[in-house]
Amino acid sequence: MRTNHDAHALAAGFSIADVERDTGLAKDTLRVWERRYGFPNPGRDSAGDRCYPSEQVARLRCIRRLMDAGHRPRHIVALELQALQALVAALMPLAPALSQAALDDQLGLDFYLNLIARHDMHNLRLELGQSILRLGLIHFITAVMAPLNTAVGNAWMQGRLEVFEEHLYTECITGVLRNAMGCIAPPRGKGTPRVLLSTFPNEPHGLGLLMVESLLALEGCQCLSLGTQTPISGIAQAAAAHKADIVALSFTALLSAKTVMTGLSALRHQLPQRIAIWAGGQCPALYQQQIPGVLPIPALELLAQQVARWHVSG
Repeated sequence: MRTNHDAHALAAGFSIADVERDTGLAKDTLRVWERRYGFPNPGRDSAGDRCYPSEQVARLRCIRRLMDAGHRPRHIVALELQALQALVAALMPLAPALSQAALDDQLGLDFYLNLIARHDMHNLRLELGQSILRLGLIHFITAVMAPLNTAVGNAWMQGRLEVFEEHLYTECITGVLRNAMGCIAPPRGKGTPRVLLSTFPNEPHGLGLLMVESLLALEGCQCLSLGTQTPISGIAQAAAAHKADIVALSFTALLSAKTVMTGLSALRHQLPQRIAIWAGGQCPALYQQQIPGVLPIPALELLAQQVARWHVSG
């Protein structure tokens, strides 16, 4: 028999839409795990809809962070919160640090994290913009933004930042980077590669995509971003409509290896061979398996080299 305490816990719980927004895990993924692994195990509210207790949401946050680091769901979904937290804690030393140049330029990651925690978006925006001016856009993206993205994700996992604070940071740094990109001179003349950027469905993380777009724009590419979560057929149609030379895709470890590799194979089949596919990010499968006609790019710093190679081969 359900007690009053149990009923209150469900009333204070999270809907499946809330959990999707909070963790970045798709609704379909949550339902599949419920059937396959027995977790999450939501209750039901008065309308019969799924209702997730806060403890389960905390576990799901840890699971998402571990997946971003390369863990496979089948190995971690059934683990209890304490075991998941121990695995997450073991990841923290692996987070990239600011380069020495960035450390000399600024007070380090905690400086920015403190501004986020104080909800001081005005000064966060100002300091990030000043850092771009001091370091230049390339060094800002690789030496400040990349490790800061990881640090914000870690702080969220540790409970030091709330999900709305992570979202505010994302919106803030997106605006700063967009403003900086607006100052890049548009490419001139013929022979500049036309690059279409997007992510696959159920891949909602867009900061990696934005960093790639910025670096490609600096290399003189004509960039068109579709944003995140574009159907594979839509990516192919857009590439044809805009006469793209390259389709650039960003992946975290959120999608399974099978989904990523099957999707890339399907996209390769739908695109003419003249259109290159570049794929990068944190999904380990990209660098462990090879698909003919798909170029894995494991680091942002390699983009300039690949653009130069495209010019030579083109």
